[in-house]
Amino acid sequence: MKKIVFATNNRHKLEEIRKITAGTLEILSLSDIGCNEEIDETGSTLDENAMIKAAYVQERYGYDCFADDTGLEVEALGGAPGVYSARYAGDACRAEDNMQKLLSEMKNLDNRKAHFRTVIALRLEGETHLFEGVIRGAIIREKRGSEGFGYDPIFVPEGYD
Repeated sequence: MKKIVFATNNRHKLEEIRKITAGTLEILSLSDIGCNEEIDETGSTLDENAMIKAAYVQERYGYDCFADDTGLEVEALGGAPGVYSARYAGDACRAEDNMQKLLSEMKNLDNRKAHFRTVIALRLEGETHLFEGVIRGAIIREKRGSEGFGYDPIFVPEGYD
């Protein structure tokens, strides 16, 4: 079975991708390859951050790999939090802090349209391939449900209520 590194330390993401690829790919984590350093996301876009992480792993450790960056983009906030989604309420914040900041900023807004955008950079033999996925939906006014992570408790995809 082909091995490929997923350039993340996020266990939720690792669990999801391992379920999706079970039996077809062996997904290695950064810790599986001995990468214990934090890869700085210094890009100003989701694309740049994904490419930075994928290139870092391949150039330093020699593995084919993929990396992602995901942002929640809210229409009424001009696309914020966007590339800053994970640290919207500050560098050392928790997911709950990010949600509360977003809900506070949207308290008096009628336009609740938002979408999650994920960019995946796949590095195979030194070449980078970019992929993008978008899930459109809306920000609800209070948390709901107990599944998922990040902003999931306040985001409802189109077609659901």
